[in-house]
Amino acid sequence: MEKLIPMLILFIMFFSNIPICFALFASTFFYFIFMNTSTYPDLILQTFIKSAESFPLLAIPFFIMAGAVMNYSGISASLMAIAEVLSGHMKGGLAQVNVLLSTLMGGISGSANADAAMECKILVPEMIKRGYSKEFSAAVTAASSAITPVIPPGINLIIYSLIANVSVAKMFLAGYIPGLGMCVALMITVYLIAKKRNYKPIREKRASIVEIGKELKKSIWALFLPFGIIMGMRLGYFTPTEAGAVAVVYCIIVGFFVYKELKLIYFLDIIQETVYGTSTVMFIIIGATVFGQYLNWERIPHVVGEFLINFTDNKYLFLLMVNIILLFVGMFIEGGAAMIILAPLLIPTALNLGIDPIHFGIVMIVNIMVGGLTPPFGSMMFLTCSIVRVEIKDFLKECCPFILALLIVLLMVTIIPLFI
Repeated sequence: MEKLIPMLILFIMFFSNIPICFALFASTFFYFIFMNTSTYPDLILQTFIKSAESFPLLAIPFFIMAGAVMNYSGISASLMAIAEVLSGHMKGGLAQVNVLLSTLMGGISGSANADAAMECKILVPEMIKRGYSKEFSAAVTAASSAITPVIPPGINLIIYSLIANVSVAKMFLAGYIPGLGMCVALMITVYLIAKKRNYKPIREKRASIVEIGKELKKSIWALFLPFGIIMGMRLGYFTPTEAGAVAVVYCIIVGFFVYKELKLIYFLDIIQETVYGTSTVMFIIIGATVFGQYLNWERIPHVVGEFLINFTDNKYLFLLMVNIILLFVGMFIEGGAAMIILAPLLIPTALNLGIDPIHFGIVMIVNIMVGGLTPPFGSMMFLTCSIVRVEIKDFLKECCPFILALLIVLLMVTIIPLFI
């Protein structure tokens, strides 16, 4: 049991509101200083430095910067316009736009929190003006933001591919169908709630082909970005890291010369957002890598794997068990951190049971995004509640139908590999 003391320290520090990256560092150094004295602490510091020296990790700041540039360049507004034309005639029009916009944002931003913050500031005030309750508006925004990291180029897709040593391009391709499935499930849920509460559409009738064509023409530069990223990687023109750099340059060019909304004065804010977003993710990745040294030294992944295999050798039952574990952990730990900590523990067992690592990765990512909506520490829940200023208990009442819809999609992703 004393082998688990660092893990106990990790959770105690996390529940004491100490940032997860510092909790990971502290628990690891406690192990190598006081428990495993045969290993020099200098070697852990070398691991600390080497874990950041990875070319594929450059994709993370590039895609974060692309998302930041997009918000200042008019691309977000263009995507919202096409979302309104496509779904504004449906019951609960603005709520449907909210869901569809998150799906379109997934092809560019890849960050659930960035998407939720943007929609809280742009869409939620308009929803409240049109008669939607604050609680419902916050719930739709938080639930729809869960789609964004599943649609490429989601940051979690990149992180998982590095942990599992699988192709980033294959992870990107695998994310589309589950992401679209989440979109459809949430739009159906919005329709049913809107019909019951008589939330009216924002358009009197369905947009004509001509109107849709006009908006598509205006939005083609924004919509081309995710398509160009995927096709460029599939055809071998650039790597995922280079795709991030291409996305940044593309967004800058479109913002300056096409939509003409990007100004030089905005670049200081863009760089600040990029540095903040990148440092947050990278500190967690580095901390988890160092923590992995302790896990591997004590062979904890092997022990966990043996326990799970002894419990069941049925891969579908194993996946259901993993879902339950992840949903529980997701209530307490931020999604990206949960994946970084748990993936190294679970992937070896998944491979031993013949589970495709791509399939397993999508199951994990969809799962942890649902966890971001649940108390007590769901990140999207806290973000939307704080910006919109609603009570968590009221938020949860409105969010339950959306969580149920996402759990149905998660179950489909889990038991039907073809769903990816």
